[in-house]
This record gives sequence, C-alpha cells and structure tokens, in this order.
Amino acid sequence: MIGRSALYRRMASLLFVLILLLGGSFFWLLNHTSSSYQQEVMQKLNLDLAKNLVASDSLLANGKVNQQALEHLFHLLMVINPSIEVYLLDRDGRILAYSAPAGKVKRRQVDMEPLKRFMAGRPEQVILGDDPRSLEKQKVFSAAPIRRDGVLQGYLYVILGGEAYAGIASGLSNSYTLRAAMWLLLTALVAGLAAGLLGFGHITRRVVRLSEMMQSFSSSKDGEKVPRYLVKAGGRQDEIDILGICFNDMAERIEQQLTELVSKDAQRREMIANISHDLRTPLTSLHGYLETLILKNGTLDAEQRQKYLSIAAKQSSQLIRLVSELFELAKLDSCQARLNKEAFSLAELAQDVINKFRLKAEERQIRLVMDCPKSLPPAWGDIGLIQRVLDNLIENALEHTPHGGRIHLSIAAGTKHVSVEISDTGEGIPEEELPHVFERFYRLDKSRGKGARHAGLGLAIAKRILELHRGRIWAVSRPEKGATFGFEMGTGQFVTES
Repeated sequence: MIGRSALYRRMASLLFVLILLLGGSFFWLLNHTSSSYQQEVMQKLNLDLAKNLVASDSLLANGKVNQQALEHLFHLLMVINPSIEVYLLDRDGRILAYSAPAGKVKRRQVDMEPLKRFMAGRPEQVILGDDPRSLEKQKVFSAAPIRRDGVLQGYLYVILGGEAYAGIASGLSNSYTLRAAMWLLLTALVAGLAAGLLGFGHITRRVVRLSEMMQSFSSSKDGEKVPRYLVKAGGRQDEIDILGICFNDMAERIEQQLTELVSKDAQRREMIANISHDLRTPLTSLHGYLETLILKNGTLDAEQRQKYLSIAAKQSSQLIRLVSELFELAKLDSCQARLNKEAFSLAELAQDVINKFRLKAEERQIRLVMDCPKSLPPAWGDIGLIQRVLDNLIENALEHTPHGGRIHLSIAAGTKHVSVEISDTGEGIPEEELPHVFERFYRLDKSRGKGARHAGLGLAIAKRILELHRGRIWAVSRPEKGATFGFEMGTGQFVTES
C-alpha cells in the first residue's frame, strides 16, 4: 500500500536529495575546516620560528647575503623539518635567496602587506602570504625582520606548509583513518535515510488509508455503507486524525442528506400523486355537472338545475380552497416569508376563532369550551398566522368529532412560553399514524378515501407557521376517546429575535 503512495515517493525522494546535499556539504565543510584548522595550528606553533632563526645567525649585512650563514641555516632546516621553505627578502619584499631547488621559485617578489600584519602582533586569525613557488596560491608563514645595528636589512620569510608538506597532505586522502571516517559518515547518512523512510511510511500509511476511504466513498452506490476512519481513544490527535474525523463527519452528513433527499423525493412523488388526485376529483365532478347542465338544460326543471349548480359551486369552492392552501404553503416555505410580529392577547384571539366556528359546531350539536387563566402574558408573533393555526386545528377537530361531542380549548402560560391545547372526543388517531399527521398530503383511512374535501395540508401549514415562530406543535391521542393537538410559542416578555 505504501509503495503505491505518490506522497510517500515524493517525500522519500525529497529526503534522499536532502541526505545527499547534507552529506556533500558535511564532507566539504569537514575538509575545509580541517585544512583551515591545520594551517592555524601550524602558524601558531611556529609563530616565533623566523624570529629565532634570525637571532641565530647574521644572514644580511649592508644588503648583502651571508652565504655561509644562509647555507648553514638551509642545511639545518632540511635536517630538522624538510616541509618548511626559507626565503630571504630585502626591505621591499624582493627574493634575495631561498632554500628551494633552482627553477622552482616562480615569484620575484612577495606582497609585504601580510608580513607587516603578521609582525605587528600575535594574530588571532590565520594570515596567508604569497607562495613563491606559485603565482596564485597562498600559504601560512612565519616572518621576522633582519636588523643590524638597529638598521633594517631585510626579512626572513618562512613558508610553513611547503611543497613537501602539500604532497604529504594530498596523500592523506587515501589514508585508512580518512576512509574509515568517510564510511562512518556514509553509514550514519544511510541509517538516517532508512529511519526517515520508516517514519514517512508510518505517516503516509494513514494518509493512504484515508485517501482510499474517500475514493471508496466517492464511488459508492446509494445506500452502501463506507468504512470510517478509526481514531484511537485516549491518544493524542494529530492533523491526520483531525482530517479523518472531519471526513467521518462529512460522510455522516452526506449520507444523512442523501437519505433525506430520497425521502423528500418519495414525498414529492406522493405529493404530486395526491395533488393530481385531489384536483382531478372535484374537477371531474365539476365538469360532469356542468356538462349535464349544458346537455339537459331544456329538460331540467328549476329544482334540478339549482341542485346541479349547487354541487358544481361546492366542487369549485373545494378547488379554490386546495389551490389557496398550496399557494399558502409554498409561500411559507419560500425565503420571502416575512412575519409581522407583535405582542397580542392569545386568549382574545382564541375566543374570536371559537366564535367563528360556533355556528358550525351548533349545527352538529358539538360543544365548544374554552379554558383560560385570568392573568396571561401577551404572546409574541404574527397574529394573522397564529389565527390560521387555530383555524386549522379547530376545523380539524370539528371534522373528527361526532354529533353531540365536545371540543375543549385550553391555554396555559409558562416561564417563557404560552401553550394552547385543543382536545376533541372523536375517534382518535392510531398510534402508528401519529408521527405522520403533520406530513403534507397525509390523510388517515386512505383506503376509504375519507376526507376527499381536504388535501391534508392544514396540519402541515400549522406546523410550518410554528417553525417560523421558533415554536413547536404536537399531537397525542387516545384511540376511540379523542385526540389532542397543541402548540407552544414565545411570549412578549421574552422576545429573542435573531
């Protein structure tokens, strides 16, 4: 799995390049610093070498070279330390004599500036001077003035790392110690590379697993469950764990939304079927009676004509009501729904609604009873929409209450809310039907087509209105003993607009 990870390959390639650069830089730095260190040590150890050599013999006198003293000095130095080279300079830096073989010296004169800085005091840093055997190179040196009777005669210029030393130093590159150090460093770099690859493998393994989960989720079919990213409980969470948790949350939300979409699609199909049925039934009836009036207009008496016209008008009213409810529900669902909230007396509004339905209730010998406390805080909401809620609930109760029954409306006040309950003595609602009573186009006893004049939108409209008021609506039932519908909304004393 790791071998197929492009991220792992890129990280491994980057680590390999970094190890190479680090190793090369370390080799170069080691070589450079060791060479500089050797030169510094050599110069500081031989800081007074030229001064001591000048004190031993008189090498210059009146600008002339003491050949005997110079040859003695050259012979002595060749025996003691053949790696150094001695040059006798005049006051301007011109080479007067030297210990090198003939033809080796390529310079006629050396720059005096480094010599003067060297002789000015004990230098803290390495000072390099011109190498007479080369036109480009510089080497560490020791220098001292040659004086006679207080008069400057010239300078003794000693190259500490001569040609012989350079040959020996270049040969050290093939030494056992240096090769061992190189192999040790190479082993350390390889070990670091291996450790880095293992660490990258551990990190990218979880990334690859999460990537495979995402790909599986992307290509999964509807309803197919995709494994989730597992996070160890109690452990410290890093960015990959947080990413996995976010993926789990995202997958849960998407699956939930897909489930809701499927459910809403089924509801939409059912809604279209119900609308088609509810519109077709009164339209068919209306069309049939109107067609009868047209065809039999000459043979119908006034009573039959009035009967057909009344039925057609009734079907037309039902169509108008259904279309109005559909329009009202669509308006409440749209983002254009605006609430004109104000403080109002819920008791007075409920009394007005009861008086509105009292005549219809008396025709069916149904008693309308209202129970309300004397002190009731004002409700806060759109009075027109709350009236529609009361209209729908009381009308629903009247439709399901038999002759001689009773409808009871009660109002109660809480700390921050006021609630209304409307109970009837009808047939009640089966327990399995209660969760669906507020769904759109849902009707009880569908097999008998009961309630053909009602499309099942009244309770759905009431629920949507309460949702816009940040309230709630509920239903409870006692089979064969009646049902109770209630809702709750905020009061004017605790207004929390957002």
